[in-house]
Amino acid sequence: MLIKNRDAYKTLVLASVFTTGAALAAVSAEDKARIGLEGTELTPSGAIRAGNAEGTIPAWKNEPIVPPANFKPGDYHPDPFADDQVLFTITAQNFQEHADKLTVAQKQMFQTYPDYFMNIYPTRRSVVYKPYIYDAALKNLDRAEISYAPEVNMGIIGFEGARKAWAFPIPKNGDEAWQNQATKPITTWMDSYETTLAITPSGNYVVNRLNVQQHQRWSDPEVADEDFEIHQGGLLYNQTLNAPPKLAGQVVLAQDPAAFTKIFRRAWAYSPGQRRVKRAPQIVYDNPLTASDGLATTDQKFGFNGPNDRFSYKLLGRREIYAPYNAYKLWAKGATPDKVITSEGRLNQDYARYELHRHWVVEATLKEGTNHDFGKRVFYLDEDSWWITAMDGYDRRGEIWRSWESHCVQFYDTGFFHPITDVQYDMNAGRMIALMFDKDKGPDFTWRAPDTYFTPAAVRRRGIR
Repeated sequence: MLIKNRDAYKTLVLASVFTTGAALAAVSAEDKARIGLEGTELTPSGAIRAGNAEGTIPAWKNEPIVPPANFKPGDYHPDPFADDQVLFTITAQNFQEHADKLTVAQKQMFQTYPDYFMNIYPTRRSVVYKPYIYDAALKNLDRAEISYAPEVNMGIIGFEGARKAWAFPIPKNGDEAWQNQATKPITTWMDSYETTLAITPSGNYVVNRLNVQQHQRWSDPEVADEDFEIHQGGLLYNQTLNAPPKLAGQVVLAQDPAAFTKIFRRAWAYSPGQRRVKRAPQIVYDNPLTASDGLATTDQKFGFNGPNDRFSYKLLGRREIYAPYNAYKLWAKGATPDKVITSEGRLNQDYARYELHRHWVVEATLKEGTNHDFGKRVFYLDEDSWWITAMDGYDRRGEIWRSWESHCVQFYDTGFFHPITDVQYDMNAGRMIALMFDKDKGPDFTWRAPDTYFTPAAVRRRGIR
């Protein structure tokens, strides 16, 4: 069990005998009538079904992407929108004309880098999940409860009752909205090779290659509701560092509950030099992300992960922004680091695709009496998926500091939306970190393993020097 300090340990022990407070979401009959799979104002994710008045955002249709004829399962997904042309380009010279649809960090990027640009493409509402996801979301309207564990640390927000999909498709406040990103559908099984690149202002980097296996039990249709316990294994995660050679063999293992109100993350680290698996309570919050050179925090993987007690969450509403989306060009096998990282140490924006999408905006403010590298974060959550596509990161002085973007695609063979490249710019240091998939081998969605694969004993058996 995660232990940050002695006081936290005491409260965590006490929490084991306390009952977590929970309250029904109390979705009204009027709101229930607004949401459904077909013919309603809102889709099952709570997104507005209709397009916008200007016609620049189309209506959502429950029509999955038809895979291109040249797609082979197990390979990188060909771009189903390859014929789309750039509508216009936002530059440092004209960004003020589009300021109402840019995030604070995006505007700061144009002011920081005079050659920065964003190519805007037609909006494609490509996120369409399998029927069981939407069925679960509609059932959650009646069974989901928000829950709190105020006796643990600074107070963790969680939920009870929900299964497989967004706990609160019609959120009433920041806490419910934040639980939607925590309960969003996510790729259930994956064995992948990924790279972490901490990039200097001159474009230099070392390739850190990671082999990652995950089982996200939360959205797995093979895990029956009655067999799922939200306070136990939600996400099972194993990460092995394969390169550079001097670091090869290091392993991080994590077991996350779906809700953190009763137990914390359980994490372990394996060192090939010591050939020992040790508890790793530091792998949480603002501990540096693996191989990030301090340019990203552990809780930024997937846009956000882990316990949420360091911040307070305020729902600022829904707004249209130009967000990275349908990033199939960046996902292509040929989009290797040497192609997509420029000599200035930034992402080659010719590979990026931005579209106008409605997003829920959640402001996360650091609570007094606790610590984190960020003093405030403003998250932009895509209304069709609840994935975080962008974030404004503020330092402890309240000044804009970092810009996060998750470039996502719809895996049309599995039916899940997923980031394929995450980038974060530290605009003070003039540096960037890029989290990419390795392009030598595509992710394997057919990989399976027993739950015992994600245990310290199994890591010890697999350990290499």
